[in-house]
Amino acid sequence: MRATDAVKAALNSTQQSLEMYVSDLSDADLLVRPVPDANHIAWQLGHLIAAEPFLMRTELPDAKYPELPAGFAEKHSKETSRLDSGFQTKAVYVDLAKKMRAATLALLDPLSDSDLDRAGTGRMAKFCPRLADLFLLVSNHTLMHAGQFTVVRRKLGKPVLF
Repeated sequence: MRATDAVKAALNSTQQSLEMYVSDLSDADLLVRPVPDANHIAWQLGHLIAAEPFLMRTELPDAKYPELPAGFAEKHSKETSRLDSGFQTKAVYVDLAKKMRAATLALLDPLSDSDLDRAGTGRMAKFCPRLADLFLLVSNHTLMHAGQFTVVRRKLGKPVLF
């Protein structure tokens, strides 16, 4: 197995977890906050979608990603995390998340193990000393937020998935 295969497996696994955790949620469920000051799932999904190309472009500035709808990134900024209206449907979020993840996975195709081992030079280099670390940060970022979804699922009485 090559290093790119392991990174792809991590990215695919966390994407599957994200999709599983929202699979039985309604659009209204995405706006439920587990506690008053916590972020709802709609905001978190948008944040993940906007963050993925942003993060990857810190090391791969020419990385190709689908265009986000106008105002999408701004709607999912830290400043808007307290809003409870004006968010997308689950279908839109899942579709965009799949497209962003597919673009990230495509970035791995031409890379060698030595490419993944190259030192980070962008603004995330402190947290991601190698290019591989940046890809894994994107994967872990998804899983960290998906873990927060489980609290909302419990509040809604949804089944424990694993």
